[in-house]
Amino acid sequence: QVQLVESGGGSVQAGGSLRLSCASSEYTALRNCMKWFRQAPGKEREWVATIRTGVIGVIRSYADSLKGRFTISQDNAKNTLYLQMNSLKPDDTAMYYCTAAGPSCTDYWGQGTQVTVSS
Repeated sequence: QVQLVESGGGSVQAGGSLRLSCASSEYTALRNCMKWFRQAPGKEREWVATIRTGVIGVIRSYADSLKGRFTISQDNAKNTLYLQMNSLKPDDTAMYYCTAAGPSCTDYWGQGTQVTVSS
């Protein structure tokens, strides 16, 4: 069974940074399209970022509200997906999930890692 395992969440003050990681034993098969989502308490799940690797190279895309603060990346030598989050705000408080596989790159989900930003 495919597993995605997130880590790196925690508590940070506003303005701080965190780097989330997502690892999988099946990473090589999954890496061509991976995403990050988040869900805050009482709110709908929100797409955060996507990284796709194809014949034209690597394409990264972000939710408009997060551009410039969040960066999605991969280290294929470490079989790991990352989400670098800078200038964090209390509104960034949420459970963060990585996903992979399937036409929408969302067939598999990790268990999530909690990010809490205090003002």
